[in-house]
Amino acid sequence: MPIVALSGLRGGVGTTSITAALAWALNRLGESTVAVDFSPHNQLCSHFNASLTHARGWAHSALHQRPWQQSAMRYTEQLDFIPFGQLPRAEALDYLRQPETLLTPWAQQFASLRAGYHWVLLDIPADMPQISQLLLPHVDHHLMVLTPDANCHLRLHQAMFPANTRFLINQFSPISQAQQDLHQLWLSSLTAMIPLLIHRDEALAESLLSKQPLGEYRPLSLAAEEAATLAAWCLVNLKGRGE
Repeated sequence: MPIVALSGLRGGVGTTSITAALAWALNRLGESTVAVDFSPHNQLCSHFNASLTHARGWAHSALHQRPWQQSAMRYTEQLDFIPFGQLPRAEALDYLRQPETLLTPWAQQFASLRAGYHWVLLDIPADMPQISQLLLPHVDHHLMVLTPDANCHLRLHQAMFPANTRFLINQFSPISQAQQDLHQLWLSSLTAMIPLLIHRDEALAESLLSKQPLGEYRPLSLAAEEAATLAAWCLVNLKGRGE
């Protein structure tokens, strides 16, 4: 079963919200799904009604040499999430400087996740290339989330991406001429562009305030319907391992 990593081309593009929304949408299609947070900011759990002050998480378990299963949490039937958790300040800084100490064991742990779920979604933080370098070789598909703005456009020309990377536009505003132009340019120049996008929608921001995935918070919103379309697209195009 596929492991899909989601990361932002830069911070603030909404990767964590999209990860939670996609996990919910896949689960609504009958797919058992787990979402894993690799960011020390530990925000993914907030989309699943967990407290930020709760120390439980895979990093805390790894630090104390305990199995990751002790940090997994269930949201609904066949939808689980694994928060990063809270680390003491010194250990959190060590993770940022030398993440391989905690991340290396995941090479073996991914096998058990494949066996237990139809979909494994990894929320990888932006602007932390050392974390991406350690995790991306073990995934089947990589979704790079970007917004159609000058910042992302410049970064597209400054970075190199794995061969299994596909690009997903989030926070698209149809009333912005600049965004429309960039959207058309990327469609014609990026062969790995996913042929759908997520519009800027207040429901996406409100869902985090309500501590729910987007599709649960407001299932009839435009962004929720687009997340459901993305899930259906993933079933068709990313279902097989390493395709």
